[in-house]
Amino acid sequence: SAGFRLTAVRREPAVRLQHGASGLEPLAWSEDHRVSVSTARSIAVLEQLSDVHSGGQDMVIHRTAVPAPGAACMLKVGPKKEVAECKEKFASSVDPTVSQTFMLDRVFNPEGKSLTPMRGFKYSSWSPLGCDANGRCLLAALTMDNRLTIHANLNRLQWVQLVDLTELYGERLFEASYKLCKADTPCGELGDFPEFQRRHSMQAPVRMEWSGICTTQQVKHNNECRDVGSVLLAVLFENGNIAVWQFQLPFLGKESITSCNTIESGISSPSVLSWWEYEHNNRKMSGLIVGSAYGPVKIIPVNLKAVKGYFTLRQPVVLWQEMDQLPVHSIKCIPLYHPYQKCSCSLVVAARGPYVFWCLLLISKAGLNVHNSHVTGLHSLPIVSMTADKQNGTVYTCSSDGKVRQLIPIFTDVALKFEHQLIKLSEVFGCVRTHGIAVSPCGAYLAVITTEGMANGLHPVNKNYQVQFVTLKTFEEAAAQLLESSVQNLFRQVDLTDLVRWKILKDKHIPQFLQEALDKKIESCGSTYFWRFKLFLLRILYQSMQKAPSEVTWRPSHEDAKILISDSPGMGSTEDDQEEGTSKQASKQSLRDTGKGVDIDDTAEDSLHQSSDTGGREPMVEKLLEIQAQIEAVEMHLTREHMKRVLGEVYLHTWITENTSIPTRGVCDFLMSDDGYDDRTARVLIGHILKKMNKQTFPEHCSLCKEILPFTDRKQAVCSNGHIWLRCFLTYQSCQSLVYRRCLLHDSIARHPTPEDPEWIKRLLQGPCTFCDSPVF
Repeated sequence: SAGFRLTAVRREPAVRLQHGASGLEPLAWSEDHRVSVSTARSIAVLEQLSDVHSGGQDMVIHRTAVPAPGAACMLKVGPKKEVAECKEKFASSVDPTVSQTFMLDRVFNPEGKSLTPMRGFKYSSWSPLGCDANGRCLLAALTMDNRLTIHANLNRLQWVQLVDLTELYGERLFEASYKLCKADTPCGELGDFPEFQRRHSMQAPVRMEWSGICTTQQVKHNNECRDVGSVLLAVLFENGNIAVWQFQLPFLGKESITSCNTIESGISSPSVLSWWEYEHNNRKMSGLIVGSAYGPVKIIPVNLKAVKGYFTLRQPVVLWQEMDQLPVHSIKCIPLYHPYQKCSCSLVVAARGPYVFWCLLLISKAGLNVHNSHVTGLHSLPIVSMTADKQNGTVYTCSSDGKVRQLIPIFTDVALKFEHQLIKLSEVFGCVRTHGIAVSPCGAYLAVITTEGMANGLHPVNKNYQVQFVTLKTFEEAAAQLLESSVQNLFRQVDLTDLVRWKILKDKHIPQFLQEALDKKIESCGSTYFWRFKLFLLRILYQSMQKAPSEVTWRPSHEDAKILISDSPGMGSTEDDQEEGTSKQASKQSLRDTGKGVDIDDTAEDSLHQSSDTGGREPMVEKLLEIQAQIEAVEMHLTREHMKRVLGEVYLHTWITENTSIPTRGVCDFLMSDDGYDDRTARVLIGHILKKMNKQTFPEHCSLCKEILPFTDRKQAVCSNGHIWLRCFLTYQSCQSLVYRRCLLHDSIARHPTPEDPEWIKRLLQGPCTFCDSPVF
């Protein structure tokens, strides 16, 4: 129907990959806006940023990589000496069914020998948000030679391997003599070829998927119970077994592993795995959806011990039982709300050859209702990749010929139907072949791995793998979604804010409808989220007013430094200009302070001077100063709101305020210093705190000269001897150390928690940036 028409627009830049894409479903997009691309030598990770300090219209992408291990992975099937003897015996066997099967099986021979070595990654999977030490996503990576590892990106530049699960699982099986439970019959000898195959297939991973974050209860030494966050990783093996690892959060490594249980799925030739998580009347149910290379799909019950509020199925549920030889390539499970039944339901979608199999699961008084069918006529070639927007249930499928289908579920009285339309990538990128797709967390962008298509009936000589981006929403849809967001966090909606940023930078103004709607939200609601959204819009508007530098700022100038070229009219910014610009910044402290987080570099100076040449200097200066004044006002409002929160924590958690290292008196005086600021809540809170302090001040002292550090500025503290210390934006303490953290967009700095800090201060230090919602590193 006309209401569902989609206009796909290309979004620059296209990111060229250093190596070819590898594995099934090579693209994955995390909840914290990082795209992982499985290649033949590494996993390329592209992090999308909505940078308020950049005036360029292109998407801002931060690129890192997880390198593939140098050594081949040998699965632990027995003692090393015995394994070497068995391999030699099988390789030289006179029975060709044994020797050829052994030599050609890449699980037995990952290092290659006569065959090419197994290099690259088979699959990658992102955990939910909030799993690593920084509260972001973990990356589970599966190499072609069956090594399953978990990685974290703690300092934004380097990926660290936290644990090797293949090695740990092999050790567990070795200690248990390769029996899943004590009642199993004794296993055969390693010298028997079937036993040799069995031990490999029971620990060769096919896929792995993360569950949502759940809560477990931990009993402390004094018999108190405390809630601890945990996450599950399900690993599907070649023999159909599923290992469910339970990790305590934040995941730090081997010591964070709580348990590992193995489930027998009973499915032969398993190909794909997905979690089924369903909530009904505040009761949460979970299971694992397993698909087979022969066609069947079923849900396996998962018994979660010590997990609060979770229940499981009593027996497996078969969603599709026909052995029709259509392999299940990909499975997505989407939680939806049924508008006719007035309850939650689950939509399971699976790619089977060129078809899409769907199944609607609904729990009613009669039990579990299962409706299923196939959507046909979508692609003329098999589906190579499938992705889903979990916010509205829209599914995207693609085949290798560059055709993408958008499937929109529409509920009917009985079950549902799909509206679908074709997106021809050839109209956006030209003639291309596609190898994988992934949709962004809020559904604003589609990432696509492409290579050159046929030209004049001929295949390309060389393949250049690229990750390209296509818009799926208009600016108006993105703005409306941000205004009505239930998440109320700008960082978690970076794909939407990037669309808004792109529009403002192109048009050089904030659309009237968005300004009016946002002002109404601020008046009616008063949530700090809308103030942060307003600050974001003003900062982007400020950047759109800047003149683009006439030459690349990082490129060194080859001019003689002694020539004063900055005095010659009409010249672009050079190194001398930049040096002079920095001195101008120092002298123009007022401009930098009014910016409050906006980088005013020499390009801003250029824009002021250039506009004077054309006679438009006054309007441009006035406009910039007006925007800077608005930015300062919004930032001051956000600072005061966070100060009130910090003072509330101080009042609740200290008997006398001497117990806290937070500069309470300074924060109170800072809040009350402006006569125009009249907030009854703040005045009442400050009155209670000052009564508790009983005329005591407890000031901070400079660690170098022991002088008092007055609280005159929210960003820094300066003692009487001129020593300058930056202030933590989360607690407003002075950071008197050389090591501190910064938020993702470099808005603010925060100190590291120390062992002597009480729990409530550590909790404050875990918070995101008060201006841009981004996490702190």
